[in-house]
Amino acid sequence: MAQTTGFIDSVYCGSGVDGKGLRCIVFFSGCNLRCPFCHNPETLFKQGKQVEADEVINKLLRYKRYFRRGGVTLSGGEPFLQREFFLALVNGLREHKIHVCAETNGHICDSELIAASDSILCDVKNQETDDLSAYDPFFAECLRQGKDLQITNVIVPGKNDSEEKITNLARFVKKYFPAHKVKFLPFRKLCEEKYR
Repeated sequence: MAQTTGFIDSVYCGSGVDGKGLRCIVFFSGCNLRCPFCHNPETLFKQGKQVEADEVINKLLRYKRYFRRGGVTLSGGEPFLQREFFLALVNGLREHKIHVCAETNGHICDSELIAASDSILCDVKNQETDDLSAYDPFFAECLRQGKDLQITNVIVPGKNDSEEKITNLARFVKKYFPAHKVKFLPFRKLCEEKYR
């Protein structure tokens, strides 16, 4: 049987912020957005290393005792861009009873990928626009499936920190989910060095 391969930037174990509990993060390479405030600009393009799904799963299994109450988060970049690789990782991790969270920008609405994820983190990008309709299909599908969803929003000074922007986001999210589903995150200049 042919092995499923994909492109990743890195694997990091020890995160307490990318989903519930202690987690390992697989950073996929490639993204469909070009946010000027991206926290992981090194993952924007499919320039990572090509790996087999089993190789990544075996690496993660070495850390299983550390994240047994947490799990693995598939992040990026945008993990939904690598559909077959994403599903191979999820299915392989499920065989070992490992919780899988997808961290996505919510611009790709794929019901199978949403269903495959135990939980989802969706970062709403409202820094450059007030039109959030691109999220309608994704949020509607998450709601239809009863998916465990956490919405995040990075507050960038001068971009989306106004009362109007925050109210617009709250009004939009309330069409689908309670307002407590939104977690506001401060913009950090930590990634400035990555851009140089």
